[in-house]
Amino acid sequence: MESSVLVRARVPAKRLRNAEKILARLGMKPGDAVNLLFAQVELRRGLPFTVSLADAPLLSGERQGTEWTEAFGAY
Repeated sequence: MESSVLVRARVPAKRLRNAEKILARLGMKPGDAVNLLFAQVELRRGLPFTVSLADAPLLSGERQGTEWTEAFGAY
């Protein structure tokens, strides 16, 4: 069995609480999400999303709600 290591990260408490609620609905813990992120970084040899300084249009609150509902269902 491959050994594991402890990864520590400092994040705002509110962000962690919000993320934990979402992850719980997905049946995951924060460590699971971090492991998935690292697996994607390894597979893609980079981040699994675009990081840019370019201005990008933000979604309206209504559009964000629609996107959320389509992706995860009503909450």
